[in-house]
Amino acid sequence: MARKLSPGQKLVLASHNKGKLREIEALLEPHGIEVVSAGALGLPEPEEDAPDFAGNARIKALAAATVSGLPALSDDSGFCVAALDGAPGVHSARWAGPAKDFGHAMATVHERIGANPDRRAWFIAALCVAWPDGHTETFLGRIDGVVVWPPRGGRGFGYDPMFVPGGAQQTFGEMEPDEKHAVSHRARAFAQVLTSCFG
Repeated sequence: MARKLSPGQKLVLASHNKGKLREIEALLEPHGIEVVSAGALGLPEPEEDAPDFAGNARIKALAAATVSGLPALSDDSGFCVAALDGAPGVHSARWAGPAKDFGHAMATVHERIGANPDRRAWFIAALCVAWPDGHTETFLGRIDGVVVWPPRGGRGFGYDPMFVPGGAQQTFGEMEPDEKHAVSHRARAFAQVLTSCFG
């Protein structure tokens, strides 16, 4: 049985990524949930050693819920490229290195694709809601599109400037935030969170 979050409830966002925090806060705002970030609570970042997005999302949400005593919402997401057999995938953040340099990460993707004509790519987001007693619920969202080079646009974050979603002309890095939120992998996963945990 799915558990519900009610208006006025406090929820920990189990992420230290400011771009993700902004997007998730914007998605939660209409629902009267009081949001506090793991960073603001001084929670440590757990080691993400699961082989998939859902597993890493669970690790982060459970760690935050257990330490804070509050329900927690985590996101594990990544950029997947067909020509690279789905890489960088769960290692998307690691490709940016300790300095979180996504300009370097995008250049690495471009370099590794080389002359391969297959430009298919997709973003996946796994959102997990965890409660302090260990109960978790996980939701997956995906958006398909193509890789472009050079990167375009200064909005968004991560690999957004090199990804054009199917049916669009602009990269995620060029889109207004509301346009991206309407179609993104994170928004698709979040729609399922709303149905299950707020419905």
